[in-house]
Amino acid sequence: MNFSISLIVNGERRNVELDDPRVTLLDLLRERLHLTGTKKGCDRGQCGACTVLVNGRRINSCLALALSHDGAEILTIEGLAKGGELHPVQAAFIEHDGFQCGFCTPGQIMSAIGLIQEGQAGDDSERVREGMSGNLCRCSAYRGITEAVLDAQTRLAKAHRRDAA
Repeated sequence: MNFSISLIVNGERRNVELDDPRVTLLDLLRERLHLTGTKKGCDRGQCGACTVLVNGRRINSCLALALSHDGAEILTIEGLAKGGELHPVQAAFIEHDGFQCGFCTPGQIMSAIGLIQEGQAGDDSERVREGMSGNLCRCSAYRGITEAVLDAQTRLAKAHRRDAA
C-alpha cells in the first residue's frame, strides 16, 4: 500500500509516495530527497545531528514519521543561505569557530535558529547552553557554538528592528 504526502521543503512543494508508513522524516530527506546536510547520528533522538525545523519548530527528524508531517513546512540546512549569502547563524558559526569536524554543525545551526525563533536564547550563555543541550558535539566546540548563538541573536534582533522601522 502506498501513501502520498506533500511537504514544503526549503520553500519547494515536494510530493512523495511512501511504500512504508514507518519511513522517518530523516530517511525521507536524506535518501529520497537527497538533502544530505541533515545528519544521521544516533538514530535515537539523543544527539541532535538530525535537527530540522518543521513549521518553525525544531525536531529530531530521526524520531518523526514522514507520514505524520503531511502538509508541513520543513526547513533544512540546505534551505538557509539565500542567493549565496549565508544565514546570520551560519555566518556566526564560522566567525566564532562553532564547529570542528562539522558533523554536528547542521543540527547545531538548525537548533540555534529554532532556539532564537522561539525566543528562548536570552542573552545569557548558560541559557543558550541549556537550550542547545539536545545537540551534542563530540569535538566539544561548545564555547564557539554558544558565542555564535548569542552573536547571531544580536544580529537578527538588530536586523528585525531595522526592518520594522
